[in-house]
Amino acid sequence: MFSSRRIARSPTVQRFIGLLAAEYLRLVWRTSRLTIEPADLYKTVEPHQPVIVAMWHGQHFMVPFLSRGHRVKVLISRHRDGEINAYAAQRLGIDTVRGSGDHGRRFDLKGGVGAFKSMLNALVEGYNMALTADVPKVARVAGLGIIKLARFSERPIYPVAVVTSRRIVLNNWDRSAINLPFGRVAIVSSDPVMVPPDADDAMMEQCRAALERRLSQVTDRAYEIVDRKDHHAACG
Repeated sequence: MFSSRRIARSPTVQRFIGLLAAEYLRLVWRTSRLTIEPADLYKTVEPHQPVIVAMWHGQHFMVPFLSRGHRVKVLISRHRDGEINAYAAQRLGIDTVRGSGDHGRRFDLKGGVGAFKSMLNALVEGYNMALTADVPKVARVAGLGIIKLARFSERPIYPVAVVTSRRIVLNNWDRSAINLPFGRVAIVSSDPVMVPPDADDAMMEQCRAALERRLSQVTDRAYEIVDRKDHHAACG
C-alpha cells in the first residue's frame, strides 16, 4: 500500500499542490486592495536593478506578486515543502534557485555553494534575486548569507514586506502568515542596505544588524497599514 509520505513525495502530487497554491495566492492578490509604501517604490528601485529582495520567512507567500514584469528568481530550499513552493513560484512566473544554508550560516550544506553561485550568476544576468533573510529555524534574526551575497555581487538589498489584513498566523517557528482573500494587501520597503565589497567582519555584522532592523520596521509598518492603524497610507 502507498503511505501518505510516499504520496507526498510524488512529483505529480507536489506539482498539483503547487498549482493549487499558486492559483489560491492569485485569488488573494486579485481580491485584495493594494497599498504601496513608498508610493513611488517601483520608480525608485528600477534604476538600481538588479537588486536583492529580502523578506522574513513565513511572510514570503505573496512575494511573487512584487515582480510586475521584472525578471526575478527566488531562493527555495530542497526540502519536500520546497518542491511545492517551487512549482507554485514557477506557476506565478518566477524562476527558482534551489538550496539554502544551515544554522551556522554556512553555504556548503544543503546545496548552499551551488545556490550561492547560482544567485550570483542570476544577478550578473540581470535577474532580481529574492530570498528570506533569517537563519533557518531562527525567526526574525537575519543571517550573514544574504549580506555575503550583497558583498560579492555589489548589489543593494531592499527589505520588503508583503502582508494581508485577512490572515491566519500559524504557531510555528517562523509564525507563517496564511494569507486570505477579500481584504487589504500592503507592500512596504525602505532604503536599501549597501554592503561594501571590501567589508570586514565588523562591517558585515553592522550591515546584518541594519537589515534585520529595517526588515522588522517594514514588516511592522505593513501590518499597521493593512490593520488600519494608520489612515494616511499611499495607495498604488
